[in-house]
Amino acid sequence: MNDNIQLGLQAMQDRDYEKAASYFNQAIEANPSDPIGFINFGNLLAIVGELEKAIVFFERAIDLDSKAATAYYGAGNAFYQLEKFEEAIKMFHQAMQNDLKEADVFFMIGMSYYNLGQFNHALVHFQTATEMKPNDIEARFQYALSLASADHIDDAIIQFKGILQQDENNADAFYNLGIAYACKDDPKAAKEAFEHALEVQPDHLLAGNGKKLMEELLTQ
Repeated sequence: MNDNIQLGLQAMQDRDYEKAASYFNQAIEANPSDPIGFINFGNLLAIVGELEKAIVFFERAIDLDSKAATAYYGAGNAFYQLEKFEEAIKMFHQAMQNDLKEADVFFMIGMSYYNLGQFNHALVHFQTATEMKPNDIEARFQYALSLASADHIDDAIIQFKGILQQDENNADAFYNLGIAYACKDDPKAAKEAFEHALEVQPDHLLAGNGKKLMEELLTQ
C-alpha cells in the first residue's frame, strides 16, 4: 500500500475528511490504473453522504479490476443507502462471486431483500450471517423478524428467545416476542413479553399499546 493511501486512511480514522480526500486524490494521480485509490475515495465519499459520487468511484475501480470485491461491496452499500435495493443485491452478489464471503455481505443482502418484502430470500441470508457470527445480535434479530414476516412464527419465537439469552435487556426482542405470541393467539404470554419490554424501556409505546390490547383480550 502506498504512502498516500496509508495517510488517507489515517486521516479518515481521524475524521479529517478533507485531508483524506487530498491524499486519495494524490494516490489516484500518481497511479491512475490502481483501483485501490478509487475504492478508498469511494468509501470516503460514502461516509460524507455523497453516495452517487461514491458509486462513480467504485464503478471506476471495477472498470480497472473486475475482481475488486471491496469495490462491489462499497457500491452495494451506497445503493442500499439510496434505497436502490435491487442494484445493491446485484453488487453484493458480485462481491461474493469474487470471494468476499463474509457475514456482513450476507447480512446486507438479507437487509436488501427484507426491504423489498422478499422475506424468504431475506431469512436465508440472515440465517447464514448468524451461523457465521453467532454472537451478532443484530443479524439474529433481523433473522427473527424475517421468520415472523414469512409466517414462521414458532421459529421466530425460538430466535427472539435466543436473543434474550444473549441480551436480557433487549426491549425490542421482548416486544417482537410479544407480537409473535399474539399471532399464536396466546394473549397471556404476549402480555408478559410486552411487560418485560416495558420494564426494560418504560417509554416503549408499541409495547405499551400491545400490553393494553392483550389486557382487553384477557378480560373479555
